[in-house]
Amino acid sequence: MSDNTLISTPDLCDQYEDDTQVDLQIVAPVFSHYGAKQAFCGSISTVQCFEDNSLVAQQVKSAGHGRVLVVDGDASMRCSLLGDQLAAAALKNGWAGIIINGCLRDVEIIAPIPIGIMAIASIPRKTVKTGKGSLDVTVTFAGAVFSPGHYVYADQTGILVSDKNLLSSH
Repeated sequence: MSDNTLISTPDLCDQYEDDTQVDLQIVAPVFSHYGAKQAFCGSISTVQCFEDNSLVAQQVKSAGHGRVLVVDGDASMRCSLLGDQLAAAALKNGWAGIIINGCLRDVEIIAPIPIGIMAIASIPRKTVKTGKGSLDVTVTFAGAVFSPGHYVYADQTGILVSDKNLLSSH
């Protein structure tokens, strides 16, 4: 999906919500935007981790190929799973966006970075780094199931998850 793709989650929802050929999920509205790009989409890659961003760092430092990194931090409010340096690395390496079921930090520095970044909240504390977690496993949070290779669409209205690329015909 190109950077110039116009994403409208309400339009996608209207078009596909009743389509039996598409598994469309609406993510609970618990996330806020932190990056400068307010609309983004891509194929899902996941990290499951708890208060340890080692695998998040590893992923954003690898080629993103326009994917969206979905980080399940078990909604922990005790430490950050992403900071300004990792956000900059994600942009540099071609990630379309990052959605964090947890916290981030360096909000003022991340704000102008032209990448989609959403999280539940911000907190100044960094994580421990012990290398624990799982890569590209199916994760479930905010009422949705995020499977590697499926697609996520985010804009200022909300987040959708689909098993199919809903923009491939556009």
